[in-house]
Amino acid sequence: MADRYLNFIDGEWCEAASGKTFENRNPANWDEVIGVFPLSGREDVDRAVKSAREAFREWRLVPAPQRGRIMRKVADIMIERKEEIARLMTREMGKVLLETRGDFQEGIDTAVYATGYSRMLFAENPPSELPDKMGIVTRVPIGVVGVITPWNFPMAIPTWKIFPALVSGNTVVFKPASDTPATATKLVEILLEAGVPPKAINLVHGTGSTVGVPMVEHPGIDVITFTGSVPVGRSIAEACGRTLKRVSLELGGKNAQIVLNDANLDLALEGVLWGAFGTTGQRCTATSRLILQEGIHDRFVDMLVEATKKLKLGDGLLPSTDVGPLINEKAREKVHRYVQIGKDEGARLITGGEFATDGELSRGWFYKPTIFVDVKPGMRIEQEEIFGPVLSVIKVKDLDEAIAVLNDTEYGLSSSIYTQDVNAAFRAMRDIEAGITYVNGPTIGAEAHFPFGGVKNTGNGHREGGWTAYDIFTEWKVVYVDYSGKLQRAQIDNAE
Repeated sequence: MADRYLNFIDGEWCEAASGKTFENRNPANWDEVIGVFPLSGREDVDRAVKSAREAFREWRLVPAPQRGRIMRKVADIMIERKEEIARLMTREMGKVLLETRGDFQEGIDTAVYATGYSRMLFAENPPSELPDKMGIVTRVPIGVVGVITPWNFPMAIPTWKIFPALVSGNTVVFKPASDTPATATKLVEILLEAGVPPKAINLVHGTGSTVGVPMVEHPGIDVITFTGSVPVGRSIAEACGRTLKRVSLELGGKNAQIVLNDANLDLALEGVLWGAFGTTGQRCTATSRLILQEGIHDRFVDMLVEATKKLKLGDGLLPSTDVGPLINEKAREKVHRYVQIGKDEGARLITGGEFATDGELSRGWFYKPTIFVDVKPGMRIEQEEIFGPVLSVIKVKDLDEAIAVLNDTEYGLSSSIYTQDVNAAFRAMRDIEAGITYVNGPTIGAEAHFPFGGVKNTGNGHREGGWTAYDIFTEWKVVYVDYSGKLQRAQIDNAE
């Protein structure tokens, strides 16, 4: 019998008010039910927000370094449970165990960073322009944070949001993706074991329509932080804009790797294989476009096809597996539709482009790593986020054309260039329109202590990761202390 999971609301584990449930299944073996979860609704969200608002009154007064000590305990517990939960993550989400270990490690690193940053919530205090007067600048928590996260990084992304929110003194209502709710439950268990006050962290399982929308619309939630698609992000921004609610959005990408004629081709090959087909292409930073200078185009394509055909698909728990399944049937159908679109547009399919159904693969949502060549700028497969193992190859004459092609999308998250020419590298660093640029590295591989985010339709300007995440969850407050014993008028009494 499948495990039964619960919400965590108002300090207790509980069913949804409706009593309804949904199943979570293994995408590599759809017959395996990971667990049964509450299908929550607006009433559950209301209870969770009430709990978080009540807890905020006391949690905000706990000194930040003490909140940081709890994060240190979180890190210790996560280290102990890494292998156990990483295996659950692979069963739940599908990517290979090596990657879920990395996903989990990012959560550990984020907890360690939060521990230290709890003592570094710095502010600057410039001198007053008047005598016997001091200006004090400080950062204060905002209130209740609504956290809405995707399924592709079921541990890393929630920790990017929840840990800074809590260390900053906020309380949390957490809605994980309905495709990966078990990992979220384990994270909440860890937070509670480490000492986060029970009412300060609330977990509400359910869908975007039944839980996500009520969270976004709820007047008791002060901040929404969301990672997901551009259309959903736009609707969230519109809803939050009506009440001037703070919102942080990390959305899609159509990331490209440039390879110039002078590049180390073996290194560039490793990069594009990892960037395009790691996590089965299901990353917002995945390499979905490969821009090749014409001098190495044919040779590199041959190398790429040969290496891609050697990738082994299978259950992510098996050591021999290179590429796992897509998250569900709907995702696989979407990828296949885009393959047909690419063919119809005139791009040439040179490998993949079909379901992988041999033997045990027939039990899951597997799709063969796919490569198109003769892709032209402006084609839908070159412009739109597919979120699967599909790579579009574009041939260009020179660096200028490569950068122009790379920039010509609505997105601007991650980017990559392979070259041994330092001048070309620096020109690319300057001219590429993206929040992240890698030189001689793939488009994936962000580190937890660096800012993460993009430009254009990739988000709304906020950056997760590192110190910049704390800007999302704090307000600036200025206090003036006048100890002169008399009325002093700024800009008047000291005017020239």
